[in-house]
Amino acid sequence: MGRERLSFDGWIAAAGTGSGTRVVVGHWPESPFGPFSDVMLERADGRRLLLAPTPRTAEYVAGIYHFDEVRTGPVSVCRRDGVWDVVAGPLVLCFTVGRRGALGYALRAVPRPLARRPLWAAVADVPARLMAGVRTRGSSRPGYRQWYAAADLWPIVAADASFDGIDLGPLAPVFPPVRFGFGSAPARPALVRVRSTVERAGPGRAVGP
Repeated sequence: MGRERLSFDGWIAAAGTGSGTRVVVGHWPESPFGPFSDVMLERADGRRLLLAPTPRTAEYVAGIYHFDEVRTGPVSVCRRDGVWDVVAGPLVLCFTVGRRGALGYALRAVPRPLARRPLWAAVADVPARLMAGVRTRGSSRPGYRQWYAAADLWPIVAADASFDGIDLGPLAPVFPPVRFGFGSAPARPALVRVRSTVERAGPGRAVGP
């Protein structure tokens, strides 16, 4: 029995809205499936939705995290001067990032080879829980384990979002915590530069774009 280990390098943005919908955007320029972006939403009533660009990415992400509904279709992410525009099916989101804070500078100071090791994720897990209410390692489903190597962080200072043409309200904390996997996003809206690694126990298999 081998282990299949896949890594995804990019950004995760998380923001709440006045309507109670919380949005988590993953933007992955480097992944085993080629560049792609996906969006996870949890509505005020607790319903969890995945918006993924292809059946293959939808199947993979839904196999690791928990959703009540999965939709496949184009997911567009455009970055320009601190402003991110996201369009995914019924969701239209525009958010602005502010200046990097002390935590962002602290993450940048960790050597990248060290930050990517599972042992570092284990060490960082406790302070991450205490400082931000998040976890850097864990498991969402049996047979999988995951860890995150955060390399930078910026606050999200403004956001406009709509779903099916209905305004979702002003930027708000990511509260209640989202329930897609083993850990939520930080309560304070933020954009994180991250490398996510997923390991599955079992026979290894090749995964290409």
